[in-house]
Amino acid sequence: MSPAGPAAPASGRAATGAAPGQVAQAALPVALVLAAAVSVQFGAGIASKLFAQVPPASVTTLRLWAAAVVMIAIGGRGAVRELRAVAARRAWGDALATGAFGVVLAVMNFAIYQSFARIPLGIAVTTEFLGPLVVAIAGARRRASVAWVVLAAAGVLLLAGGSGGHLNRAGVGWALVAGAGWASYILLSKAIGQRLAGNSGLVVAMTVAAAVVTGPGVAAGGKAIFRPSLLRDGLALGVLSSALPYWLELEALRRVPAKVFGVWMSLQPAVAAIIGLLMLGQRLSAAEWTGIGCVVIASAGAARSGSGATASDSAAASDSAAANNSAAANDSAANDSAAKDMATASGDAPGGTGAGGRRA
Repeated sequence: MSPAGPAAPASGRAATGAAPGQVAQAALPVALVLAAAVSVQFGAGIASKLFAQVPPASVTTLRLWAAAVVMIAIGGRGAVRELRAVAARRAWGDALATGAFGVVLAVMNFAIYQSFARIPLGIAVTTEFLGPLVVAIAGARRRASVAWVVLAAAGVLLLAGGSGGHLNRAGVGWALVAGAGWASYILLSKAIGQRLAGNSGLVVAMTVAAAVVTGPGVAAGGKAIFRPSLLRDGLALGVLSSALPYWLELEALRRVPAKVFGVWMSLQPAVAAIIGLLMLGQRLSAAEWTGIGCVVIASAGAARSGSGATASDSAAASDSAAANNSAAANDSAANDSAAKDMATASGDAPGGTGAGGRRA
């Protein structure tokens, strides 16, 4: 019996020693997702500051070309191989779908930057989140989805009323366009992931997106867009809003189920509001904060219970992508299948959430 006595304390020490490691392992995915969200929204804050130097269209051009260059450097060879394979098998439908994906990325990023220039960051991102939230609820096929619809609608009403009716209508409209683009991004990302291997589809689409906005961006900004300081800031936007959140979100997805990831990504609007307050001095009313909270909870609920794509696919990307946004894109500001598709095929905004793609 005596040998059995000392054994218990040793076991206790082992259990005690294992606990901190287990806590750290459990906390790491949360830290990765929050870091991705902060990266995407910090990039959005930098973009908003640049509007004093060049118009939003020019900032969008800088950001998308920076993201495209980074993604070409990482996955350019694979994308070239895939394009050759598409041409060899004359899969013009695949080429058309990838081109459409690029146009969606262009519209999504162009629209959200137009919105950032007109309304507070937190309100713009919350309004944009309604697009992927609709996709999430539409795919849920559960009665509980009605509750998320009501809660999101209440959030929108609080945002509108909390501003005293003084929100710039064009800013809200651009945010809704960005939300529609984000929803389309989610739906297209799965198709592109099935048509092209790896992240080739996103590399090609990001290049297409950058090309689409180049004309408006150069026309709006003129020679100023080529100033070394702006090119440097554009590169920072590409890294903060696309490359970095994409990597962070992908690492998080490797450690937790996609539905859990989707719930965490639903914090993007709140993070945007906090970044807007700290970086840009954008103070919101209590009603507006409550409205943001309603949309966050609705998005998290849809992500947890839905069987369709969720708002965090975006996450994702953001901004996203954007996408790698994320995200990433963003986007990027996820349900099981959609979030995994984003991780494979994309990155604000947005892992493809967002961030990356969303905002890729």
